[in-house]
Amino acid sequence: MARHLTLEYRMDDEWYVGKLKEVPCVLSQGETLDELEANMRDAYHLIGRDRALLRAPRPVTAERS
Repeated sequence: MARHLTLEYRMDDEWYVGKLKEVPCVLSQGETLDELEANMRDAYHLIGRDRALLRAPRPVTAERS
């Protein structure tokens, strides 16, 4: 299922700088609007992957005394 997100962006000198309205911790930049959109997709997928890793059960390890 496709999820539709809102990209909010502005120009900062020669760069497009943006964030996702629904997921404000996803930030990126690009020299063109197309590059910004591609970078935002990558950042969104990386954040999702990292969050999934944080939720994954961790193996139990024994500590030596």
